[in-house]
Amino acid sequence: MKIVFFGTPEFAVPSLDAVLAVGEVAAVVTRADKPRGRGLRVEPPPVARAANEYALDVLQPASLRDPAFLARLRAFAPDVGVLVAYGRLVPPEVLAIPPHGIVNVHPSLLPRYRGAAPVPRTIAAGDIETGVTILYLSEELDAGDIILQKTVPIGPEDTTGTLTARLAGEGAALLAEALRLIEAGRAPRLPQDHARATWAPRLMREEGRIDWGRPAAVIVNLVRACDPWPGAFTFLRGHELKIWRATAAQGDAGAGTMVVGGPAAPGTVLRVPADDRTPLAVAAGEGVVHVHEVQPAAGRRMSAAAYARGRDLEPGVVLAGAAPRAPA
Repeated sequence: MKIVFFGTPEFAVPSLDAVLAVGEVAAVVTRADKPRGRGLRVEPPPVARAANEYALDVLQPASLRDPAFLARLRAFAPDVGVLVAYGRLVPPEVLAIPPHGIVNVHPSLLPRYRGAAPVPRTIAAGDIETGVTILYLSEELDAGDIILQKTVPIGPEDTTGTLTARLAGEGAALLAEALRLIEAGRAPRLPQDHARATWAPRLMREEGRIDWGRPAAVIVNLVRACDPWPGAFTFLRGHELKIWRATAAQGDAGAGTMVVGGPAAPGTVLRVPADDRTPLAVAAGEGVVHVHEVQPAAGRRMSAAAYARGRDLEPGVVLAGAAPRAPA
């Protein structure tokens, strides 16, 4: 079975490996090289690097509608296409080329969480399970017929980074099974219930801003969802502070929910860590957030205790949801 593979980020690399194990990859289609890192050195995307290691033909068209690209794709005469996090909508001209269509790996249990960011959205929502779906690509986003699905649990400490990596492996294994079914002529086509569809739009940086008036569990889910990007953040004395690891506690949890003068306002520091084993305790709208790992602006990640040392933190200081405005 001859396959054309579409994919771009690290998430797609395990699927490329899986496709190579079950069929002949005629070509790999990926996005253009981009400047990356602090030095902004132009580098190929992860899928292109992997494809080059396998000595595969790599195509990086500026547009999937480009006539020269379409002619070359037809010349490969693929039996089926595979698309994993390519990053662009596929036009009808491309969908029509492989006789068995194009198969997609999506990291959610469709029809839930259609869209660009299903992993952070499911973590932010506090879900305890997600999954991967293998489906036929259609012109409507993530709405094609389902071939296979697998449920994957979400651990209480999972972040977008850790869960994405696990779903990449699960999706690759399920993709290989789906391709074998397609080759054997036994692949199911299960229409989605579009009335049950929910959406997972791309995460924006501003969504990482912490509202301390929310319940502690909601804040902790946001911290997990925003790791590794954009990072959940707050402000201390006007300076941005990212929070990378936190847990939720109900009641005082040994920190106390009162400060001098009455109940603590959301965002109030209740306890300053005495050592690296002790978290920074912050009042939330409900419960207490225990902050374990932070990163100051222009600094590195560190324990909350290391951050507190030398910064004169004391109970009663308030973390704010916004930086103070400059005087007019």
